[in-house]
Formats: sequence, structure tokens, C-alpha cells
Amino acid sequence: MDRNTKIICIIFVVIILGLAIYTFAPIHRSYSIENASYDLTVHDYGKLHVDEVYDYSFKGEYNGTYRNIPLKFGENISRLKVSAEGAYPVVEQSDTSGEKNLKIYLYMDSKHTQKVKDCDVRIKISYDMDNVVRLYRDIGTLQYKLWDKQWDVGVKNLYVTVHLPGDKNNTFYLDPEKFTRTSSLEADTITAKATDIPKGEIYELLVLMPRDDFYPHALWAQHIDANGKDEIISNHNESISSLNFWDMMLNIYVIIALAGPAILIGTYIICGREPKVDYDGIYEREIPSDNPPEAVNALFAQTSEIGTPDMQGFEASILNIIDKKVIDIKAQDNEDLILIFKEDRKHELSSSEQKVFDALSAFAADNVLNLSTFRNRLTNQSNAKSFMKKFNDWKKQVEEENREDVKRYFNTKGSKITGWVGSAGFFLALIMFFSAALFPTYDMRVWAMRIAVVVGIIGIVSFFLPADYVGQWTPEGRVLHLKWKNFKKFLEDNSLIEQHPPQSIVIWKKYLIYGAALGVADNVYKAMKLQVPNINEYNDNIFMYHSFNGFSLMHSAVKAGQYWSNPSSSSGGSGGFGGGSGGGG
Repeated sequence: MDRNTKIICIIFVVIILGLAIYTFAPIHRSYSIENASYDLTVHDYGKLHVDEVYDYSFKGEYNGTYRNIPLKFGENISRLKVSAEGAYPVVEQSDTSGEKNLKIYLYMDSKHTQKVKDCDVRIKISYDMDNVVRLYRDIGTLQYKLWDKQWDVGVKNLYVTVHLPGDKNNTFYLDPEKFTRTSSLEADTITAKATDIPKGEIYELLVLMPRDDFYPHALWAQHIDANGKDEIISNHNESISSLNFWDMMLNIYVIIALAGPAILIGTYIICGREPKVDYDGIYEREIPSDNPPEAVNALFAQTSEIGTPDMQGFEASILNIIDKKVIDIKAQDNEDLILIFKEDRKHELSSSEQKVFDALSAFAADNVLNLSTFRNRLTNQSNAKSFMKKFNDWKKQVEEENREDVKRYFNTKGSKITGWVGSAGFFLALIMFFSAALFPTYDMRVWAMRIAVVVGIIGIVSFFLPADYVGQWTPEGRVLHLKWKNFKKFLEDNSLIEQHPPQSIVIWKKYLIYGAALGVADNVYKAMKLQVPNINEYNDNIFMYHSFNGFSLMHSAVKAGQYWSNPSSSSGGSGGFGGGSGGGG
């Protein structure tokens, strides 16, 4: 995975986490509805009487509360009454298209000067509804939302009592069933209790009653000149099947979220545990193998993508070319670092070293490049793109040159699996996050988004798991890896070099070159100045390259090339069920 894709993945996870934190962050002022009860009476002349009771618990100061009751075409509310226990109410009524709106102001005193604060209040609302009961030729029905998604909070306990006009052949359904704790039908009375209905959910009652329980011309019911029983039951079953489908989808999301860690753990157990080898060295003084520095960087200095070199490998290769005297060095005015390219000796270099030579010499004038101003050259987008193409060509060349060694030293099966898990996790998280809006209930949507966040995090973690953690070295590769690791430890520890300093300046140069490949060139140079006080007398080009900040200048130039080759991407851019009457919130 390239750098830009990884950055996009990280941004994606940060955005989702930010949304999740914003969505679920606690607030200082809140209210809850501990209990709610609905007492419904279905009269044989078609009218429905409703008694609602809500137990509010306020934390902080509030003006009061709202109650909005949706009305379908033809439905009407009459004989509306509102009262309260634990506060003094003032009620304002208004009608909007398809809704009766109540503003219930609550006060602590009878003069209405103190708003309710940190208290419990019981609100009672009663009213009659017309044209809610539907009378078909073969059946009478009541479909009523006991709790609606418009409520800003959920309810802990919901009690339901329904009085029917007859005591025989009645049938009722409460959906979704997962909220129902108890329910019964005795004679002409339905009783039920539901618990823990969250915000954004619908809880609905459907009652089927014999047509003969109503007056033939019940004036306050809606008459439909058709048979309705079979279609109503069919629609109800389809709605329940739809809910069951989305429940199944949520379970699949959970399985996906659990599968990611299970696969990663299994991959480590099967593919990540290293073989036992007969090597127990603490540090290495000698260069462990004859691999060129860029190969050492690609094979033994990387943990994420073994076989792929990075900027330190590029810099180590530059030092090696300088040591081969195919690039000369001079300091101009003791400030600027000048590279001089010897085209006539380019053929002495390996294929990957020639790529390094070409990447730099392309910006030289008369085979001379001022490294101190190279970064400024790469702030031009055309120059940056040209350089980065050559830099990436070098990386591909090193990968090609070391392809067989990667197979010889390292089993990439585990890292490939985690790469697949990362890719799948990232794209599944995207799909899951944006498809969360399709779930029919608020609770399902919230859980789908949470699971999407988890899957996205698992995907990102999979991308950044070190290859040598989930992959596996061969016995030969394991020994070499440990030796190069211990050699790096030796170079990092000045006290070890002090005990065992190299006897030859040639070895010091090798230390510096391979130290650059391993990312510890500065440590080597500091130790060298301590052990070789007259280092400046050697006047060697690779020492001059380091002392004139060649590493820093080249690092800055490559970073500029990476940025300016694609500045727009680097800087970011702009960027059924539920059909009943009643409800509201």
C-alpha cells in the first residue's frame, strides 16, 4: 500500500472516530423518561380514547417539554386534556399539517416564575381520536404506534392496556417483539409491558377484531369497502421479515468485526512465529553479509514491507557510489555541498546504483549539482514529478534485484493475509458506515456505525502490522536478520565501539554506509569522531558528505519531491411496520 493510501485510511478512521465521539459524548443537561403508559379504549362506534402518562426525570433546568401527535388524512383529535404532577403546567396547542403540537411549559411554582430543575414530573395527556379504527368488510383493525422514532430519548418501561369492544376472536401483535417482556389477552383486555426502548425506535400495536363487534355504521371509524384481513396479515409478515433481515445483517456485521482479530491471531500463530535457530549472539562487530547497502535496507531494516527500500536505503546507496568515486564531493565556500558526476564511470555501478546516479544527475548542470539548493528545485511540480518517477524506478529496481532473496529469507504468506484483511476491512468499513443509514431503526443504525468504526480500525491496524510480525523468516533469513539487528545495536552503542574500534578507516567507511542503510549513520559518525580525532585529515568524500549535512539535505529534497509531485492530494480537499397512527414524540 502506498503512502497516500495509508494517509487516506488514517484520515477516514480519524473522521469516523470524531463523529462517534461527537455523537456519543455526554452532556451536562439531560432528561429521561423512566416510565410511560398507554391506556387505549376502542369503542364500538369507532372512536379511540387515549390516556398517556409519562414520568420525566429532569437533570438541569428546562422550560418544559413537547408532545407532537401525528395525524393521518381524515384523523382528528378532540377532548384534549393535559395535567401534571410535580410541576405546574401551562399548555399551548397548535395544529400544523398532519400534526397536533403541544408545548407543555413546566414551572416549580404556581405563579409560573421558576422553571423546572432537577426534579421528577408526571405528565398526563388524554384525548379522543376519530378515524383511527379501520373497518373492512371482514374485520376491524387498530394499528397504533405506542412509541415513535420522533422521541428525543428512549423509555425504560412502557406499559400498555387496550380495552376492546368484544371479548372473542381478537388477535394482537406487538412489534418489534424484542422489546416486549410480557403480554396477554384476557377477555376484552390486552395488557403488555415493554422495556428499554431506545431513542429512534418504533414500538407498535396491531389489533385485529371481529367486524361484528362494531356498529354497522360506526360514525367515528374509517370504513373500507373491501376485505382486509389477508392483506393486513401479509403486510405485517413482510414487515417482520424485513426487520429480521436487517437483524441478520447486523449479526453479519458483528461476525465480520470478530473475524478480523480472529484471522490476525490465527495468522500470527500459523505464519508469524519464528523458527528456532542456532544463534544467540548479543551484538555483531563484523558486517554480517555481503549484501549491498540498499539491499540490507530493503531486507533487514524494514518491518512493514520487506524487500522494499526506503529513503535511508537511497541515501546509503549515494554514500556507496561516493565511496566508489563515481560521484565526487566538494564544499563550496564552506557552505554549499556540491556533487560532481563522473558519467564515464557510471558503467561501474550496479543497475540500482545507476538509477540513483540518473535520479540526481538529471538535475545537474555540466555534471554538477548543488545539493544545498536541490530541495528548492523540487518545489517545481514538473521537477518533483520527474524526480519522484526516478526515485520510484530505483525502488522497483531494488525490489527486482532482491526478489529471490526475499523468497529465500522470508515467508510473506502472513503479511499477504494481513494485507488482504486490511484492504477488506477498509472497504467493508466504508460500505458498512454509509449503509448504516439503510437500517430501519435508530438503534440498528448506531450499532452499524459503531461496528463500521471497529472494522475500519482493524483494517488500519492490519495495514500497519510489521511484516516480520505476521510473516516468518526462514531459518537462514532469521539468522541474518538477527545478525543485522545486532550489528545495528553495535553501531548505536558508543561504548561497544569504544571497546572494539575498527583498526582501518576502510571499515569505518563501511560502518557509515551500512549505518545509513540501518538508520543510525549519525551514531556511527559521532563514535568515529571520538575514536578518530584526526578524522578531518582523511579528507574522505563520504565523511565530507556527512559533515556538510548531506543526509539532511537529501532527506529534505526527497520530502519536497514527494509533496510537490502531487500537492493537491497532500494538502487535502474540500470537500408494513411503522405505518400505524399515533406515535410522535
